Amino acid sequence: MASRQCQICQEAQFKYKCPSCLLPYCSLACFKKHKENPCQKLTPQEETISMVLPERAFEVDETNWILGSDQLQLIAQSKAIRDALNDIELQKLVYKIDSCSNPEEELDKAMEREGFPQFTEMILSVVRSKNQTLQQPNT
Repeated sequence: MASRQCQICQEAQFKYKCPSCLLPYCSLACFKKHKENPCQKLTPQEETISMVLPERAFEVDETNWILGSDQLQLIAQSKAIRDALNDIELQKLVYKIDSCSNPEEELDKAMEREGFPQFTEMILSVVRSKNQTLQQPNT
């Protein structure tokens, strides 16, 4: 399991990451201390390698919002979705939503950006097609 410790003070759990180098930090004070020495912006390959999945509980109000493994598999197999995810900016946006403390608010912001609603519609169309297949009566 990845450490959630602030890489500046080494005392608190991190909540944020430096936008340039992705170093985890816990507070504005730690960010300012980090910025006393200029850091280097990561290349897209380095950035992908250094990403850490957030460690938080997943809470869902309605259980029908939870995707099954078959739906997740269909999403992973979709060429259109995989092609869209080759876009570094989209990768960063999805990561930002997933790693922030308020993902619902960040998702709302992302839906106002060009291209993101189309990406989510691609995912929903795959999920809907699976749901429709499951709901069709056997003949």
